[in-house]
Amino acid sequence: MNPILTRRQFTKALGGLVAACAVPLAAKASAATAAASGAQGSAAKRAFPKGFVWGTATAAYQVEGAVKADGRGESIWDVYAHTPGRIVHGDTADVADDSYHRYPEDIALMRGLGVGAYRFSVAWPRIFPEGTGKPNAKGVDYCKRLVDALHAAGIEPYCTLYHWDLPEALQRKGGWQNRDTAKAFADYAGYMAGQLDGRVRHFMTMNEISTFIGNGYGSTSMAPGLGLKGQALEQARHYALLGHGLAVQAIRAATNAKTRVGSAEGINAAMPAFDAPEHVAAARKAAVEENAGYLTAMHTGRYTDQYLKTLGADAPKFTADEMRIIGSKTDFQGLNIYTGDYYIAADNERGYEAVPFPSSYPNMQSSWIQFAPGAIYWGPKLMAEALGIGDIYITENGTSSTAAPDSQGRVLDTDRVMFLQQYLAELQRGIADGAPVRGYFLWSLLDNFEWSRGFSERFGITYVDFATQKRTPKLSSRFYRGVIAGNAI
Repeated sequence: MNPILTRRQFTKALGGLVAACAVPLAAKASAATAAASGAQGSAAKRAFPKGFVWGTATAAYQVEGAVKADGRGESIWDVYAHTPGRIVHGDTADVADDSYHRYPEDIALMRGLGVGAYRFSVAWPRIFPEGTGKPNAKGVDYCKRLVDALHAAGIEPYCTLYHWDLPEALQRKGGWQNRDTAKAFADYAGYMAGQLDGRVRHFMTMNEISTFIGNGYGSTSMAPGLGLKGQALEQARHYALLGHGLAVQAIRAATNAKTRVGSAEGINAAMPAFDAPEHVAAARKAAVEENAGYLTAMHTGRYTDQYLKTLGADAPKFTADEMRIIGSKTDFQGLNIYTGDYYIAADNERGYEAVPFPSSYPNMQSSWIQFAPGAIYWGPKLMAEALGIGDIYITENGTSSTAAPDSQGRVLDTDRVMFLQQYLAELQRGIADGAPVRGYFLWSLLDNFEWSRGFSERFGITYVDFATQKRTPKLSSRFYRGVIAGNAI
């Protein structure tokens, strides 16, 4: 299994952005059918369940800035971003959106949207500058102020404890190649969850293990940029999974019984090439095997036989107790879904075959986002069926766009509006067909530091002038506000 998947593929080639995208004929036909049915009937058919959670999301390193403020330690991304040649245009996140200081303004934007929830991440180096040891009180106080301000605005905080900003001090000791990092993460997660107990009800241990291991350890395209191969890479991946499992246990031990624990994992959603029983069955098999090193292991407490056979001598060394910990029961699963892969039934050992995207297949500005609304229909549905997942949140979904302020200062990102319309319609259809999706977090509230792409790709529904920090809601923000207000697409 290729460890660099979907979103992680964007750093393979740092040149060349594809600005155009196309709407498939099927999507146009669907829109025409909905329009023909009449506004009232369409709204009724496309309503989301009562109590559905509408939110938006960011990550600490991408928006906070203030990298040396109030005792924050150095992260692997600080080192990576300041290494010449790593980031497009030499950008860094030293300031980013300055959300560390401007979070009240950002919360006001959320109130204007009408969101009921905000997914944010805690910067591990703000809490433990050296990764372990004495906690930094100023970092903890910042998180408490942020959460309290969210509550005051009527917005529920959903907290991710690790969104890729490993303390550099731990990387010097081997990072995720060192089993001790899993224990250090659990200690940090338990401490921080305890500090926020009563303020935060939903914790996610990690964001996209598949990304920070695949691109940061298996490639040089993300921090720390090691480019490991074989067993060394697989062992790092296993220790990250172990860190997740240990953190689940630590969070439960440090919080009250009402606390809900999960993770947010990126998937290249498995989709049947078309809706025929044999291809649906093939996609369901692919959902398990193509995620065998991550979600499947986390929800079953084991690596599949096919996965271990494929790895052969490169398989990680592990114990039964470690797998039991990795399979620690969670309360929900966050899925980051941007695109997917098509599968057909095949007469081979796996029972399925991936169908490659032809060169004519439409994609968004970020070339790794193939326009595949069906991914958000099939992804949650098949993962829930195959792995017995009870509650799912779409913890990231969105797209980049080249839309910039026009002569009137408006940002008319019609490509993003089109993307969201089609994906949300498919999400609603999936929920109506039984997918247990309880909420949706749009990525992202703000244009931000997009990892190795720096500031060259903008995922926000709010335009940020990085020179002045002026925030301007885009057309997509207005669209999303309407969806939330009507609880319907």
